[in-house]
Amino acid sequence: MILEICANSYQSAMNAQKAGAHRIELCSELPIGGITPSHGLLKKVMHSLSIPVQVLIRPRSGDFNYSNAEFEIMKENILQCKDRGCTGIVSGVLHTNNNIDIERTRELIELSKPLTFTFHRAFDCVTNPKESLKQLIDLKVDRILTSGLQPNAEKGIELLIELQQLAKNKLIILPGSGINIENINLFKDSGFKEVHTSASKEISNSNVFFDNTKQTVSDEETILKILHEIKNA
Repeated sequence: MILEICANSYQSAMNAQKAGAHRIELCSELPIGGITPSHGLLKKVMHSLSIPVQVLIRPRSGDFNYSNAEFEIMKENILQCKDRGCTGIVSGVLHTNNNIDIERTRELIELSKPLTFTFHRAFDCVTNPKESLKQLIDLKVDRILTSGLQPNAEKGIELLIELQQLAKNKLIILPGSGINIENINLFKDSGFKEVHTSASKEISNSNVFFDNTKQTVSDEETILKILHEIKNA
């Protein structure tokens, strides 16, 4: 089983590599679901890491229906990722009715080649996951990052298993959200080939009056424990 760490900072990325994680998804601002990391962060991570780096391409928080300007920004960020030697893109676009925007998603996939393409957790907003799975198979995405349309992957395990069975070997179902040392064996025993987690811990409370979010970092010790379970359970 491949362990992908959702790394929200340079330190998180380094901790993931030190612990032995197989790859990272680099992003920023996890409390709002993640957005595209800065160019400076991407450059620093790509200079320092030897494990594969996938990058979240999401220009803002909120829904997944983007203006023309936002879509152009997404494409420019993909080109920067290709120039930096990243191994994969994590993105996707929906219509206002939460159906997959086939044409725009196809455009992102084509632009990303030869990098891999993961359709991100916009999938957890779709109204018909089985039909959406078929569409993404037709688009030839490499994987879908999803919690099974539930707040976390453990609650969505039944749909995740069903999606995996329907997908067969045409794409990878990548469970993500709330995966930890206590439930990792559920996903291993269910036959998933890859899992996604931030494995994070809180490192400080913000005392800035306009920011009540907590600072977190992917924890090396937690990642080691999850890897131990993957290898030895």
